[in-house]
Amino acid sequence: MTSVVLLDYGSGNLHSAKRALARVGADVTVTSDFDEALDAEALVVPGVGAFAACMEGLLGVRGDRIIGRRLAGGRPVLGICVGMQILFDRGVEFGVEANGCGEWPGTVERLQADVLPHMGWNTVEAPEKSVLFDGIDPQTRFYFVHSYAAQQWELEPSDTIAAPLLTWADHGGRFLAAVENGALSATQFHPEKSGDAGAALLENWVRSV
Repeated sequence: MTSVVLLDYGSGNLHSAKRALARVGADVTVTSDFDEALDAEALVVPGVGAFAACMEGLLGVRGDRIIGRRLAGGRPVLGICVGMQILFDRGVEFGVEANGCGEWPGTVERLQADVLPHMGWNTVEAPEKSVLFDGIDPQTRFYFVHSYAAQQWELEPSDTIAAPLLTWADHGGRFLAAVENGALSATQFHPEKSGDAGAALLENWVRSV
């Protein structure tokens, strides 16, 4: 069984995420322990609420260092919802700007939609060769609940590193629904709340570890 640490930093649907990961065969530990999170085969960073509050909690358990050190060693990390957002340089909510982990350039901002939050089921546009969405029907819907997202991809192309795989969705405009970038993957939607579709995605990720 793949050992997965679900990082407990005071934010996220820990119980539902743990059940969803266990359902697809992962051996899940919920902890804020630095060494356990660093040493696990895979790490999941959940997140619910405001960008700044999540970053404060993450910094409190040295989560930014855990993520950075894991990625430096090519060790898998999956961010979910605000756990995806905090991987970017910064987030802006209600005019307040907060720094993120800076794994990807760019800013998380309010969606340009008439109805917010974006809550409910929506389709996504996944790229070819995606690991996360392998074998999943393109018309499959995933569960979203958010008002903010990264709405453009700012990482410059590289001649030496494979281009990240970007998945998009639409709610008043396009936004990033998922990113696959080497050892670092993330989803703006909640796979743990997306039923069989979410389970299929999590199973793909666990198998890729």
